[in-house]
Amino acid sequence: MLQEPFAVGNSILHRIDPRMRIAAATVYSVIVALSRHFPTLATAVGASLALIMLAKLRPRDVVIRLIIVNSFTLLLWLVLPLTFQGSVAISIGPLSVYHSGLIMSAQITLKSNAILMALMALIATMTLSTLGSALNRLHLPDKIVHLLLMTYRYIFVIEQEFQRLMRAAQIRGFRPGTNLHTYKTYAYIVGMLFVRSALRADRVYKAMLCRGFKRKFYCLHQFRTGKEEWLFGTAMGVAVMVLIYLEWLKAGV
Repeated sequence: MLQEPFAVGNSILHRIDPRMRIAAATVYSVIVALSRHFPTLATAVGASLALIMLAKLRPRDVVIRLIIVNSFTLLLWLVLPLTFQGSVAISIGPLSVYHSGLIMSAQITLKSNAILMALMALIATMTLSTLGSALNRLHLPDKIVHLLLMTYRYIFVIEQEFQRLMRAAQIRGFRPGTNLHTYKTYAYIVGMLFVRSALRADRVYKAMLCRGFKRKFYCLHQFRTGKEEWLFGTAMGVAVMVLIYLEWLKAGV
């Protein structure tokens, strides 16, 4: 099962209407992604940290996810400063570290951390089923919402089928290694997994039609927009306007 450790809680952000959180996270992430100046990005990181504290998320879980993301940005720090052409910042023997590459790496690092923390505070604090219902209320196309909810529901079934196939192969003496037999066995397992998934999908679809499925999921969640939601929306609007001011107005771009 997919873990949703942040979805359970009683913080201010947990109580905010999911529709408001999704809209705020979308606008905020777009503005941060388009920003380039370091004062703007530093402010965004601070705002995201404030959201993390408001959501009362466990620091350990947050740090683990940040480490995973920053392990990828570390690769950028190893490549971009050496390949992004521009003025040379440091020369180490035959290698030249370019100033523009360092700036680009720092920008990507700040952006990714700010956006990730904001998404953890605003989106990960709701269950995936609630997310799907909120997206439906925001008039996202039904097919996309159905695909999200059905994928979430049956990804675990596919994982169980894979484990069953692996156990069957191991009972028959299969031991993975770096040889042609291992590659062929894994290819057979993946192929059989696709076949079983297609057959199960057909059975599920027919069962849903027998139960009156009309290509529409009816949402049972009752969303409300009250005083807390408007205060939250105003605060996020102010934060976005501050970022816009720092990035485009104050910088004179």
